[in-house]
Amino acid sequence: MTARPPAGPRVVVVTGIPGSGKSTVGALLARRFEPAVLIEGDVLRRMVVTGRAEMAPDPSPEALRQYGLRLNHLALLTRSYAAEGFTVVAEDNLLGEYLERFTGLLADVRPCHVVVLAPGPEAVLRRDAGRAHQAYDGPGWGARELDRVFRRDTARIGLWLDTGGQEPEETVREILERLDESALP
Repeated sequence: MTARPPAGPRVVVVTGIPGSGKSTVGALLARRFEPAVLIEGDVLRRMVVTGRAEMAPDPSPEALRQYGLRLNHLALLTRSYAAEGFTVVAEDNLLGEYLERFTGLLADVRPCHVVVLAPGPEAVLRRDAGRAHQAYDGPGWGARELDRVFRRDTARIGLWLDTGGQEPEETVREILERLDESALP
């Protein structure tokens, strides 16, 4: 049976470490609402065509500035579409303090949901190996280290799902079935 989305517009924030399934699940989830918009943090990141500074374990001041801009623009777009009656699925790597910082930018937007995709690092590495562009193929975070830091430093808000044994459609079905658990107060 296909879980049905609730009526009315809402915001659903989808986060997790790279390779957790945010883009795939976000796109499938957005397709379940009418009208709906998917806003991907990676698209906003790629808008910086020259001079892009990537986040890393010890980010440069410029990387932090650009990441802050990305989150601000993600929130602005989310607010704009939500105000016009769209359900918005906003997805990005909102790790540690940044999840609360981002949801703070949406403090007056309701209903607002947070879904944290938290498969184990082995599942993330399996998924990452099958992607065209691997997140864990160069210097920077390793999946195990990032997962450990993510779980330790990220606030337990919203609905946390271990999706390591699920196909994307199964994850979307579970999100819709448990959407009330993901709602922010």
